[in-house]
Amino acid sequence: MKFVRWGEAGAEKPGVLDSDGNVRDLSEVVSDIDGSTLGAMPEIVPEALPLAGDVRLGPCVGNVGKLVCVGLNYADHAAEGGWDVPTEPVLFMKATTAISGPFDPVILPEGSEKTDWEVELAIVIGSRAKNATDGNAHIAGYCIVNDVSERAWQQEMGGQWTKGKSHDTFAPLGPWLVTADELGDPDGRPIWLEVDGERMQDGTTDTMVFKPKFIVEYISRFMTLEPGDVIATGTPPGVGLGKSPQVFLRAGQEMRLGIEGLGEQRLPVRGA
Repeated sequence: MKFVRWGEAGAEKPGVLDSDGNVRDLSEVVSDIDGSTLGAMPEIVPEALPLAGDVRLGPCVGNVGKLVCVGLNYADHAAEGGWDVPTEPVLFMKATTAISGPFDPVILPEGSEKTDWEVELAIVIGSRAKNATDGNAHIAGYCIVNDVSERAWQQEMGGQWTKGKSHDTFAPLGPWLVTADELGDPDGRPIWLEVDGERMQDGTTDTMVFKPKFIVEYISRFMTLEPGDVIATGTPPGVGLGKSPQVFLRAGQEMRLGIEGLGEQRLPVRGA
């Protein structure tokens, strides 16, 4: 299944895609696409549900409790920044208030000079995981997240990375939550991002250092993962920080990004 959330920002309804790619209204079946429903979704026949029509798609997961991120998880991305490949996952958090829709504007912070892009495969947790021994058993599905980052705040202002990662609109999520059984193996999938039509990132999930199953098991040693939590698993090479000369986002540009099997995002960039 491909689940979506549709409607006005802050008032999204649950939905599902039918075989023709139309959004069907799930609101008479479940209250939302979130932790309360992901582990107990009833059997659904999308074509039997009412059409939602031409609607805005919001973040594909609602009421996210935690947005956990894995840094430097692509060997070729670590190389472009001159960093060592981690021997254990590098973890940081991104504020859930950063979550926005897959076609909503990304708003540059006031005074932003180095806002950057990071297309990432995201894991959506479907069942509670504490000291998990089979990470796959806790994965409801996958989606795209753009880990937008203000590099000056991240690297030049002391402390950890969270402050450069958490501005409003810095975590566009979706367009779809694709269930694990429908997507199949997340390895070996093309992952890419363009800015104004220029291909910036063009990688594959093959170069992930730590794979989703292990990531869930590892993180669950340090914190309990709850249904509806989201894990961003790292980005391939091609970020603005790694280019020579470096290049960053400007108001008026547009990002387009995608992962095979998970759809695409289109994100206009606007000033504060």
